[in-house]
This record gives sequence, C-alpha cells and structure tokens, in this order.
Amino acid sequence: MIENANRLQSVKEYYFSQKLREVRALVEQGKPIINMGIGSPDLPPSKEVLDALTDAISHPAAHQYQSYQGLPELRAEMANFYKKYYGVSLNAQNEVLPLMGSKEGIMHISMAFLNPRDRVLVPNPGYPTYTSVTRLVEAEPIFYDLKEEHSWFPQVEDLEQLDLTGVKLMWLGYPHMPTGALADDSNLKALINFAKKHQILLVKDNPYSFVLNKKPKSILAIEGAKEVVLELNSLSKSFNMAGWRVGMLMGRSDLVNSVLKVKSNMDSGMFYGIQKGAVEALKAPQSWFDGLNAIYARRRTAIFKLADQLNLSYDVNTVGMFVWAKINDASCSSEELVDRLLYDKAIFIAPGTIFGSNGAGYVRFSLCVPEEKIVEALNRFN
Repeated sequence: MIENANRLQSVKEYYFSQKLREVRALVEQGKPIINMGIGSPDLPPSKEVLDALTDAISHPAAHQYQSYQGLPELRAEMANFYKKYYGVSLNAQNEVLPLMGSKEGIMHISMAFLNPRDRVLVPNPGYPTYTSVTRLVEAEPIFYDLKEEHSWFPQVEDLEQLDLTGVKLMWLGYPHMPTGALADDSNLKALINFAKKHQILLVKDNPYSFVLNKKPKSILAIEGAKEVVLELNSLSKSFNMAGWRVGMLMGRSDLVNSVLKVKSNMDSGMFYGIQKGAVEALKAPQSWFDGLNAIYARRRTAIFKLADQLNLSYDVNTVGMFVWAKINDASCSSEELVDRLLYDKAIFIAPGTIFGSNGAGYVRFSLCVPEEKIVEALNRFN
C-alpha cells in the first residue's frame, strides 16, 4: 500500500468539493436545485474583456510559456488600478505580482514564509483555505475570534492575550467573508501596529471590495503598512472572471520577491490571452461596477425576503457577494437548516460552521443566483 503524506491527515476535502457532489446527485435525480451556496459569479465579463481574449489568441507568442511575473502591461495596469481606486502607489516592476487566482497566493505566501511548527493567526469565522493551507505546510493555525457584538472585527486587546510565541503570519480579510463586515482605517491601523510590535506578517485578502461597497479601500493606503503587510486581490468577483484564475499580490518588493521564488517553481506563467483580458478588465470605468452592483442589490433584496421567510436575522449594512444570516431558532443548527432546505425545498445554502466554530447558528446565501431563481425559491414556501 502506498501511504499518503502525514500532512493529509490534518486536512479534509474542501467542503464545497464534497457537498456539491451531493447536490449534483440530487440534480441527476431530477431535483430542481437552486444553488445559493457558492460565490461563483454567474454573469459574464465585459465585452472588452472577451474581445481582448479573442484577439490575443492569434498573437504569435500567445501559446508560448509566459513570464513568471506576468506581462509588464498587466503589472502596470494592476498598479494603475490600485492608484485610481485605492490611492495606493506601487512600483509595477517589483511590488506587484500577478497570480493564478488569490487561492494560489495563499499557498505560495505560506510556503515562502512558514516553516513546520510556525504558528499562524486565522480568523474564526473566515475563509477555510487559510486553515487548510496552514496545515498543509505543517504550521499550526491559532484561531482568533470574530464576534457579531464586535462587528466581526478582531479586538487587539484579545489578540494580546493569546500566546503569540512562534506566530509568524496573520490572515485578515475585509470586506469580510462570510459576514460582509467592513473595517475602518482606525481598526486596520491598530492591527498594523500589533503586527509591527510582534513582528508578524499581516496578509489582507481583499477580493470583495467593489461588491455592493461604496468605498473600496486597501490596507496599503495606511501609512507604514508596507513594513508588515501583503495584500491579495482578485478579478474573480469584481469582474466576473472566477474561472479565469487571475489574482494579484501587492506589497514591499522583498516580500513579493520571496513569494515569486515559490511561484516560479510551481507554474510556468499565465496564458497570454487571459492576461490580455485582465488588462482590459482593470481599465473598467466606474460605470462597470455601478451596473454590476445594481444587479446584486436587487438580488440581495430578494435574498432578504427569503431570509425573512426563514425567520433569520441579518445586517442590511454589510457588503460583498453574500448575505450572512443568524438562525433565531436555538433548536436548529446550521447544518440542520441547510439539509432541511436542500431536501425539502431543493434550495442549497452554506452552513456557517464551515467557516469556523463562530459560524455556528448562522448560514450564508450567495448572490450569484439570477433574481428570478431567488423569487422561485421564495415561491416554494407558498
């Protein structure tokens, strides 16, 4: 028998990889499943993006290996994007690194900075990949609490009470997934000071900043952030390009270069046509985001009605691609509600517990569902 590596004993298959097999099996049985579980944009990229991809296919260099650092024009456009929308100045030569999705970046950052038995601060609730990647590189996740009473933001005084021995990295994501909570500059500044004090690399994940959010921000806009901060961003949500796998990493040149050392040994560059499409996406005017958000706003209003039907509580002021809702029936767990909806109403949503123990008693709805499908879901209760 060929045995698995020990590291696989510490991780499970990604929840959606496993659960969606169950959902697909129900679909194959003829069940009319409405999938509100996963944040995969159902709308297309802009025509300009699709045209750029089509045109690029005939370029003489399109099918060759590409630079590990991406096309110079892609890095330049990423830097321009950060300057235009976030007010952050970046050197496109060495402070910007295109990625094959920010999920790749989470792995590469972890491989670049973590040794076995190093410790990592991970939000609870938060993106499950932070935990699984930490364990895959044989580091130890230390979970820090995010609670509704604190607007789902970490309290520095609570962080200071943790045993920070061996902590080398901290994951942070705002607008927050799954709750949609925002962070203000004073909150972020406090975390930057905390990271400086304890010599911790603070990595902020920022893929949702344009979705239903009137004031996109980058932590790199805060004075002194570059000393201890890397920021991940993505074209998946803001430009409907999830399957294209285009992300970006920004930060101090030596930190970015450390990640490049890993990345250059893991892939052979991003397809030329995808990079050209990404260049066009990043040039999008404000009207692109306004149009997208008008659609999401209507969908969110319909999801709110569905949450009301289920006697769930939610915050109308949160942002991002999801609605995070609290179950008011203390006798019903997140998993029980999810399975009841799936098997009784053919509606799939995500249980809060897949994002951490502090997600118990909550569920998450995705806005990546046509409005008419949400209305159909509502009608299933009549």
